[in-house]
Amino acid sequence: MGGGFFVTDSSHREEYEEGGVTSFVVIACIVAAMGGLLFGYDIGISGGVTSMEEFLTRFFPDMLRQMQNETGRETEYCKYDNELLTLFTSSLYLAALFASFLASSITRLFGRKVSMTLGGLAFLSGALLNGFAISLEMLIIGRLLLGVGVGFVNQAVPLYLSEMAPAKIRGALNMAFQLAITMGILAANIVNYITPNLKNGVGWRLSLGLAAVPASVLLVGSFFLPETPNSILERGNKEEAKRMLQKIRGTMEVEHEFMDLCAACESAKSVQHPWTNIAQTKYRPQLVFCTFIPFFQQLTGINVIMFYAPVLFRTIGFGNDASLISAVITGLVNVLSTLVSIYSVDKFGRRGLFLAGGIQMIVTQVAVGSIIGWKFGVNGEGSLSPVDTQILLGLICLYVAGFAWSWGPLGWLVPSEICPLEIRSAGQSLNVSVNMFFTFLIGQFFVTMLCHMKFGLFYFFAVLVLIMTIFIHFLLPETKGVPIEEMARVWKDHSFWGKYARVVDGGDTDDGDDVYVFSVKA
Repeated sequence: MGGGFFVTDSSHREEYEEGGVTSFVVIACIVAAMGGLLFGYDIGISGGVTSMEEFLTRFFPDMLRQMQNETGRETEYCKYDNELLTLFTSSLYLAALFASFLASSITRLFGRKVSMTLGGLAFLSGALLNGFAISLEMLIIGRLLLGVGVGFVNQAVPLYLSEMAPAKIRGALNMAFQLAITMGILAANIVNYITPNLKNGVGWRLSLGLAAVPASVLLVGSFFLPETPNSILERGNKEEAKRMLQKIRGTMEVEHEFMDLCAACESAKSVQHPWTNIAQTKYRPQLVFCTFIPFFQQLTGINVIMFYAPVLFRTIGFGNDASLISAVITGLVNVLSTLVSIYSVDKFGRRGLFLAGGIQMIVTQVAVGSIIGWKFGVNGEGSLSPVDTQILLGLICLYVAGFAWSWGPLGWLVPSEICPLEIRSAGQSLNVSVNMFFTFLIGQFFVTMLCHMKFGLFYFFAVLVLIMTIFIHFLLPETKGVPIEEMARVWKDHSFWGKYARVVDGGDTDDGDDVYVFSVKA
């Protein structure tokens, strides 16, 4: 039962030889990757703001009084369990979920650049509304606009980076998005450490309002960014697409790569409904990975650290200032470890980083859960010595490092590079929407889960990381160095996905092309 095809010239399967890495494409990718600052800053800032008493007094006074009146019956595990407060953190990601579907169509019809501009504008508007909020309604509208911005940026930026970058450094340039996310988280952790000392409402307003800074960087930068050749070609301007490809590759000799882009574009034109097409058998590998990679990425438990770092550290016995400093330390580890990933992803490949990071996270989560269980037990009563806190902080930093050079950046890189042009926007939208949905669930229910599962929550996440590591080991082929429009061949060569594909000799084709036809063998 054959269906669909992908054409690629056998004479240039391994890599395009023309051109090289130009400063033009590197600068463009760095500017676009700054969109990750938006996402990262909001991930990091929420936990600090929701722990500020002045913020709670103004917007959630009933809840603050309830927390103060009920502290006597709370354990260490449950003292921050309040669904209204977690809803403030997680609601943004629900808005991002729905925005990603609209962003998919806009990205495909009007280009990646337009989506980045709209995302930056929405995020800037939301940041200003939150910074100047005088009512709960104003605060909520601001959060929704922030969510729209995140949805658009997370849809467009990874696609932009994968399409602009040459194959041999696509991993490193695409991971600049994740690096910007980690820098945003670190900046937010530093702000969280400083702003609680500012009184009269200045602290929380400054924390929320500073989100306008990364939004402005992306908004202004997007006006100067070039559009990708893939997107230009997708919208029908063949000559302009070729000129742009020559510019970003730094050479006039781009015929092989341009031929592949044209073949992919012709295939894409036959697709009227990308969301229907991605469900077809021939796109089964892309559907599986664009769904399960973001699903598993959130179930590593990383947002337990990034959303609620100050709350988590206070819950397990750190002092107030110590918890904020510890959050800054883990944010710094996150940035440095992402740099390691950028350096190594195009040298050692995607699979190796996934597997090494997974093993590291399993070991550290089991160790953290064991120490907390030993010190606080099931009842949540106990304390940590200075040595205990240092060991816990070290283990959590090792866990963050494992995520930051594996599932963090690769969770955005792999889905953005494996989809052919005709389903690329739909695949990325699926990636973003699944990511945002489970980010919402983790943000909304983590504190409640900690209250009920206690130290067993860390064992729960360790088991999930074990499952996802096995998933990667058996099902993910290596995509290092494979040109983005030739990605179809990696599924043919894979021991599992090969049963969905067969190679048909091009026969009478003039240049000896091979046609990759995806089907399920009877």
